Formats: sequence, structure tokens, C-alpha cells
Amino acid sequence: MPANQGLSHVDAEGSVHMVDVGDKPHERRRAVASGRVAMSAETATMLRSLPKGDALATAQLAGIMAAKRTSELVPLCHPLPLTSLDVELEVGEGGVQIVATVETTAQTGVEMEALTAVSVAALTVYDMAKAVDRDMTIEDIRLLEKTKG
Repeated sequence: MPANQGLSHVDAEGSVHMVDVGDKPHERRRAVASGRVAMSAETATMLRSLPKGDALATAQLAGIMAAKRTSELVPLCHPLPLTSLDVELEVGEGGVQIVATVETTAQTGVEMEALTAVSVAALTVYDMAKAVDRDMTIEDIRLLEKTKG
């Protein structure tokens, strides 16, 4: 098998490179990702009144900002014009569920932007609540959907 073993960002000699999407058509593309910050029920109930402010609104903005800067954070991602971006956070008894939906009309998909939005939103919730709950965990960050056309 070649040195890249099918990896899209590795050439036959094993060197990394940005994938050439120049010949691909501009298409409407959408990705949905999710993740969760598990925490105690007590922490979940106090999220909107933590000493640092509204953790959910702050995490939502952080996720949006991160998705817009994915190509600066992940070295081989293409910078993309995002046409739609939504980050939703829902508090349940055992934590916060995060879902990011990202769309573009471009030559490559937006799954990395959706995953980045969820990851940074989760990190922000964690950061804002860590003073009251040291046992939190960030879990199950994954791509739920990727579509084009």
C-alpha cells in the first residue's frame, strides 16, 4: 500500500499537503456535529448564574467564532465562506448537549467547522464551570451528518 494508506492529506511519499479542490464544483454543503459536557445535576442547574457569567451564551459565541476560524486552527483545512452557522446548547440534568450545524456553498465540506464549533463550545462550558465541578467530562464529539448538493 502507498505511504499515504488512503489518507487524503498525505501524498505517496508520506508528506502532508492541502488537498487540491480546484476542480470540484461549488455546491451547497452542510454538516452537523454534536458533543456533550457531562456534569453533576447541581452544576447543570446553575449554569446560567455562574460567577463568570452566562456560560451557555458565551459557549455559543465561542463555538461560532471557532467555526469561522477553523482553517487557522487545523493546518490543512481550506478557509471557507460559511453561509449559515448555528450552535445550540441544551442543558439536561446530567450535562449540556451541543449541536452545531454549518453550511457553505464551496468546493469542500464543512465537517471540520462543525466539529470545531462543538469542541470549542464544550471547552468553554468546561472552563466556565470548572470552579464548581472538577469531575466534568467532554464526551462523544462526533459528526452526525454531512451532505452536499
